[in-house]
Amino acid sequence: MAIIWLDGVWQERSTAKISVFDHGLLYGDGVFEGIRAYNGQVFKLQEHLDRLYDSAKAIALTVPIPPSAMGSIIEEGVTKLGLKESYIRPVVTRGDGDMGIDPKKCPKATTFVIVDSIKVWAPDRYEKGLQVITAGTPIPHREALCPRIKSLNYLPHVLAKQEANVAGADDALMLDSTGYVTEATGMNVWIAKRGALMTPPPHAGILLGITRGVIFDLAAQAGIPAKEAMLNRYDIYTADEAFLCGSGAEIAPIRQFDGRPIGDGTPGTITKDIMRRFRALTRGD
Repeated sequence: MAIIWLDGVWQERSTAKISVFDHGLLYGDGVFEGIRAYNGQVFKLQEHLDRLYDSAKAIALTVPIPPSAMGSIIEEGVTKLGLKESYIRPVVTRGDGDMGIDPKKCPKATTFVIVDSIKVWAPDRYEKGLQVITAGTPIPHREALCPRIKSLNYLPHVLAKQEANVAGADDALMLDSTGYVTEATGMNVWIAKRGALMTPPPHAGILLGITRGVIFDLAAQAGIPAKEAMLNRYDIYTADEAFLCGSGAEIAPIRQFDGRPIGDGTPGTITKDIMRRFRALTRGD
């Protein structure tokens, strides 16, 4: 079902190929975005393009096409695929090189855009809530690789997700080296306490999610106070409500964390209000 734009040509999944010497494959040397389209309209396209090109600039990677052209490719792909809802993954790697790590050996970046559908969890998880655990795998130190760079280096998050799989949980929250909660395996985390929303700040070592930013806007519309705050597991355990958010997952309530119920163990009123507002914004419901 997926279609892929690869260096100028639209292809199918079975035909889209990159070199085994591509540094994105060999070393995780590249950047990407995860974008949603609803009713044929790309959601927050400019914000995603800004983050993609900022991520590339931060690792001294030159994207071979300008942002406007990238945006046009993404919109064209959504139209070509023709789904009511689609998921878009633009990827830029350092490109075809050799077995050495030196980026100078890669004369041109590889660029491709995948347009497909996505299903993170079954519908009942959004109705009843997620079971989440603490990951033993810590988030990478923010001075080693800036978490604001959406790079292809996701192995710690993959390992944390594997921990959740082994534990029979839906996802995991990752901690920094001092024990503060940062994010889930591919999503930002929020809690509600005494009528207010809180989420970890940038210096906690998180990716600044596009959906995270939308929630601040939705909370303001609803008259719900929302702020950034350093959170530890105590704050999650004692929260009235909690949920995860991201472009792929959208907004998913948490009903249980480390075996402890969040609130009464069901999605709370603030969470459901934010979910309803998000759905109205994206789908017009």
